Amino acid sequence: MKKSLIALSLGGLTIGITEFVMMGLLPDIASDMKVTIPVAGYLISAYALGVVIGAPLLVILGRNFAPKKMLLILALMLTVFNALSIIAPNYNFLFASRFLSGLPHGAFFGVGAVVASRLADKGKEAQAIAIMFSGLTLANLIGVPIGTYIGHHFIWRYTFILIAIVGLLTFLFIYLWMPNLENNQKVNMRTQLKFFQKMDAWLIIGITSIGFGGLFAWISYIAPLLINVSKFSPEDVSYILILAGFGMVVGNFLGGKLADNFLLHRLPWLCCLSCRSIWFWFTFSRTINMLLWSLRF
Repeated sequence: MKKSLIALSLGGLTIGITEFVMMGLLPDIASDMKVTIPVAGYLISAYALGVVIGAPLLVILGRNFAPKKMLLILALMLTVFNALSIIAPNYNFLFASRFLSGLPHGAFFGVGAVVASRLADKGKEAQAIAIMFSGLTLANLIGVPIGTYIGHHFIWRYTFILIAIVGLLTFLFIYLWMPNLENNQKVNMRTQLKFFQKMDAWLIIGITSIGFGGLFAWISYIAPLLINVSKFSPEDVSYILILAGFGMVVGNFLGGKLADNFLLHRLPWLCCLSCRSIWFWFTFSRTINMLLWSLRF
């Protein structure tokens, strides 16, 4: 594995912990900030708003920068803005820091995906991009559970110290390991915006919005759902998050492998078929469980 791709995956790790650890820390932060869990949930929305605004804005502002310079700027933003959460004196300050932390998210993955494909061996572009996103999935397997454990058993601010340290390592390894690639930006913004005139573009946006919308509607409140609804112990939340993260890691590498070895138009159908199968067995097991539960009474 190329060291430059490891540097990109480390950036994905930083972003992954930043994005998802809030779901595990929600009850602890709500308690410390003296707000309700629904109000604390706006901290997740603040980050998402930062992603929406930051992705196009930073890509436009940095389109004339060399890829390595742009990635270094984004890694520095990740580090500094997450460090602000460590010293947040109140809810409003924390809300603002979460918004700022989201700004470099989309731009890093956008620039990183292009860089990863350029660094990849021919025919292995999708796998190279999957390596970059492996940091995001590893964050859910390792980083988020550890951050949740630290936040629950110690102080949630320590988790953001961990994120800042990983952000600094990302900056360092990009500086040391990333080659100086030329900026191949030869198309102006007006030409690029014509992409949105195509129906296929809006279908991709719609599918992505629905998919991630469904995921975040569930995972945003996974900690209170597990504790208050499913009656798990708060100590069990970290271990359950590891299971979810393991599924993301396997799916990410499998998706990259399939994309390089199958026609891309067949891959969504395969994913859809897998999701339908999983949903069938989930529904079937739930039905049997409810039936057995009712027989007890």
